[in-house]
Amino acid sequence: MNPTCPECGEKIIGRSDKKFCSDACRNAHNNALNRDTKNIIRTVNNRLRKNHRILEALNTQDKTKVTKNTLLKHGFIFDYFTGTYTTKSGSTYYYVYDQGYLPLDNDFYLLVKNEIS
Repeated sequence: MNPTCPECGEKIIGRSDKKFCSDACRNAHNNALNRDTKNIIRTVNNRLRKNHRILEALNTQDKTKVTKNTLLKHGFIFDYFTGTYTTKSGSTYYYVYDQGYLPLDNDFYLLVKNEIS
């Protein structure tokens, strides 16, 4: 009874519970299985990372006021954020990890940094 690799069909040599002939075949097999579900995750994570970098670059003093056009010019997309915080007065801060923004009047935004303990 010689098992074969499900990825390439080669004979498997080694431990009796070994499923693939090499790490390359194991990785290729698992990447193929997860490709569809990982694309959406990869796309969203890349977008969140870009939004975070934009907020971090513009918010140099842990509290900064910028215009909506400035955020848009840098490629910020408002649909991607990781959480919200609503104050007692009803103001809603939107966060991308530790970087947040609060919509103000006249298309201004207050950028803040939340110190995570």
